[in-house]
Amino acid sequence: MCDGLFAADPRGFATNTGDHMSDANEVISQTAAGQLKSIIERVERLEQEKSEIAEQIKEVFAEAKGNGFDVKILRKVIRIRKQDRAKRQEEDAIMDLYMVAIGEA
Repeated sequence: MCDGLFAADPRGFATNTGDHMSDANEVISQTAAGQLKSIIERVERLEQEKSEIAEQIKEVFAEAKGNGFDVKILRKVIRIRKQDRAKRQEEDAIMDLYMVAIGEA
């Protein structure tokens, strides 16, 4: 893994020292490399899962549209349901106040 010109820093990453790497530093570097590879592979798997889930969500919205539902409104309902109820009620009250103020209520 290493040609002897690098040593591991305290985090386990190889740094150029010009000296031969000791066995302990090599183990640390191998551990860091293994951890790094594991992290990258986990993120890649999660990105793939995220992509698959996004595709499934897209299919559900297409189904809803096929059944006559307004997808734009469905997305808005979902966004609203994610909000805290008290926060949503406060925003609604302010919105109503503003609409009355401009004569749109």
